[in-house]
Amino acid sequence: MSYLVLKAIHLIAVVSWFAGLFYVGRMFIYFKESALFEEEKKQILQDQFKLMTKRCMYIITWPSLALTTIFGLYMLHENQTLIYLDWMKVKLVFVTILIAYTAYCQKILNTIIKLNDISMSDFKLRLFNEFATLLLISLISLAILKTSLSWLKAIIVFITVAITLLFLIRLYKKYNN
Repeated sequence: MSYLVLKAIHLIAVVSWFAGLFYVGRMFIYFKESALFEEEKKQILQDQFKLMTKRCMYIITWPSLALTTIFGLYMLHENQTLIYLDWMKVKLVFVTILIAYTAYCQKILNTIIKLNDISMSDFKLRLFNEFATLLLISLISLAILKTSLSWLKAIIVFITVAITLLFLIRLYKKYNN
């Protein structure tokens, strides 16, 4: 299999993985917000959100994570010099964080299924959901810009995006209340 085909499959899996994570994060927020409705409507909504989240995790997110990992490792096997590059080492740290983030999403889902509740506030869930956005920005920037991006500029961009997201979440919360 050519390296470009491996890369294409890897990128498709990455996009699917993030799509799953973004959707799961929204479902957590919707589940939390549905607790404000009267009991009958709350139960119907929460049951539906649990089902949708469970399907997303098991049909999209986890399989995409597996495919991303398999084809990413296969690409590293085909081009072993990549592992010695600084940007790749940093990227692999971010990928490890993303895998931990996915596992934490699973933990939240397991808690929802078991206790029918999420302990985080809707504001914290929104911040949690945007953390995936920051990881996406970091990973794409590293993969595309590689060594042409200075680390100082990258840190400034990362902090700027984080502050902007925090501001927008607070603005949404204020507007929603």
